Amino acid sequence: MSKAYEDRVLRVLGYIHDNPAGDLSLDVLADVAAMSRFHWHRVFRAMTGETCAQAVRRIRLHRAAGWLLQTSKPPEQIAGDVGYPNLKSFARAFSEAYGASPSAFRKAGRLTPAHPQFRTGDYPMYPITTRTEPARRMIGLAHKGAYMEIGKSFESFGAICEARQLWPDVGPVLALYLDSPDEVPEDDLRSFAGGEFRGADVPDGMEERRIPGGKTAVLTYKGPYSGIHAAYHSLFGNWLPESGEEPADQPCYEIYLNDPRETAPEDLLTEICLPLK
Repeated sequence: MSKAYEDRVLRVLGYIHDNPAGDLSLDVLADVAAMSRFHWHRVFRAMTGETCAQAVRRIRLHRAAGWLLQTSKPPEQIAGDVGYPNLKSFARAFSEAYGASPSAFRKAGRLTPAHPQFRTGDYPMYPITTRTEPARRMIGLAHKGAYMEIGKSFESFGAICEARQLWPDVGPVLALYLDSPDEVPEDDLRSFAGGEFRGADVPDGMEERRIPGGKTAVLTYKGPYSGIHAAYHSLFGNWLPESGEEPADQPCYEIYLNDPRETAPEDLLTEICLPLK
């Protein structure tokens, strides 16, 4: 594992430990890591096996557990000191994590370790190359909600292209994924379904997006779309920390190399593209 990426994870874990009552949002932790917020959440999860939000919750509650056992601070004070707005929300979270209320835990007197193990090497390997991607102009439809449901927007995109005979001006079919499914509620996830466009005006009812192009890590995934999540873990947990590369401040995108209407799920080919600095 690259020391630079290991140091970033340890720096963020240290920051959470040092600021349990502070602003520990994804944006703040990405700043601490000195990495694009588009990609930090994936790096962190792939390397530690937990999301940033899970780490924040675990470390806050571990700190609370220590104070319950080693100090006489009242639970109300501990709740505020680890970033919970009131005793009720703290007690609920603590009971879920430790199987006992704060007061029962204090009486029983036991503590569990706080640090995760790095998970590098635990993920399946996929072919990954670095190449220079062209700048692309996309047309398509914004999608809001679960990423696994972006197919609805692709169906609409395809129907519009068919009805208006746009296909001669449409290149590769693409999707942009703009949020972290680990940190953003499923209903609020933003993505974009469409294709590269070589025509003039943006068709009515569609929107335009630009992909800057440039140096890009490309993972080729073969199989059903439902399994793509594991490929992202491999890209961010195995390849990126060893590569010496830095992700650019741009979202990942996917290029679909064959048509799911004509291809068996196990034969679908997807390129996952990670823009690099």
